[in-house]
Amino acid sequence: MGSGLDKKIYDTFVDILKEELVPAFGCTEPIAVAYCAAQARRLLGELPQSVEIHASGNMIKNVKSVIVPNTDGLRGIPAAAAAGIIGGDADKRLEVISQVTDAQKCQMRAYLENVPFTVKPLSDGEKLDVLVVVSSKEHTASVRISKTHCNVVSMEKDGNVLFRQLTCEDKQEKPAYTADRSLLSVKAIIEFAEQVDLQDVQPLLDRQIEYNMRIAQEGMKNDWGANIGSVLLKTYGDDVKIRSKALAAAGSDARMGGCELPVVINSGSGNQGITVSVPVVVYAEHLCSTKEQLYRALVISNLIAVHIKHGIGPLSAFCGAVSAGCAAGCGIAYLYGGGEADISHTLVNSLASVSGIFCDGAKASCAAKIAASVEAGILGYFMYKHGQQFYAEEGIVSKGVEKTIQNICRLGGGAMNETDEEIIRIMTQCD
Repeated sequence: MGSGLDKKIYDTFVDILKEELVPAFGCTEPIAVAYCAAQARRLLGELPQSVEIHASGNMIKNVKSVIVPNTDGLRGIPAAAAAGIIGGDADKRLEVISQVTDAQKCQMRAYLENVPFTVKPLSDGEKLDVLVVVSSKEHTASVRISKTHCNVVSMEKDGNVLFRQLTCEDKQEKPAYTADRSLLSVKAIIEFAEQVDLQDVQPLLDRQIEYNMRIAQEGMKNDWGANIGSVLLKTYGDDVKIRSKALAAAGSDARMGGCELPVVINSGSGNQGITVSVPVVVYAEHLCSTKEQLYRALVISNLIAVHIKHGIGPLSAFCGAVSAGCAAGCGIAYLYGGGEADISHTLVNSLASVSGIFCDGAKASCAAKIAASVEAGILGYFMYKHGQQFYAEEGIVSKGVEKTIQNICRLGGGAMNETDEEIIRIMTQCD
């Protein structure tokens, strides 16, 4: 640990990275449904004869269109729940369906055809909220997750409460995470990145580089989603700016298309994990950066993304690719030798450019939004290097990077709620 860094901040930031940079197999919202269902089936103790899923609007939005991996191309909430029930291992958490067998894939389809699945909206909870109720002839069990993708808040069997987390009404709500994200600031993040003992973070970052570059390369090699990555390269060439956008988009296309490769996530999202890391790795290769420089740049991009997203919340109408793409621009700025001023202006410039992109669920177009956000991050840096910037009191930009971040969080965390509800109505055809 660097001598100038407060030990509490240092330890907290290491813990944040440990909590955030975890592997996930498949898009995290359907995987959360699969995890919840796997927990419920285990609690029931036998194969359910009926399944009821109560999900928040944001969960329905993010599960509706994405392919669930290890299901032979199935989509939607019932498919995710069936995957968890038939082939899930709840102990693997976000990799709950990573070990599904071919026989189980066939069993899933038969199970979906023969067992009643009911999906109902859940309107009284968090934006990330799922309750799975499973029943056999003699028993019923239910499991609920809330706030984060594996945060179990209640378990019941045959009407008996086996576990229940304290609720908001108790005024003692247990936090879904333990590390205090309120300590994050751009200045503190940069100081931490420059001073951190790399032994404390290298295993996390090595895994992020390995997993996320592998799925990005898979997305470029084969036919996934809308193939945004290959379209970018064919249309605009393969300079480093295009290549960084293309590989990040390709990773998303593969992931949204059900690719059976794990991803190291950020802020609960695989797409955001890909976006904060892949462009930084591509630029590090282009600039012949040292491994140490790459690690420190990834610390910056990861923690800035978490800093922004923490104030917004895990699911909202604000597209998470924006915070991740702008954070990637900050990591790239560091690789070019940028300090606090460069990184802060990069972030403000990029957020001012693309913060209006909304989230309409997980699906192929996420790749295009990632490409646009990474472009904004890169542009934000080079604007500053050419003496250009967006100034305070222009739109949502305020004086100082932290105030601008607060404005983004105000919009994404609360002000866009009505937009979010309208998007969900459109997607579910509810007028």
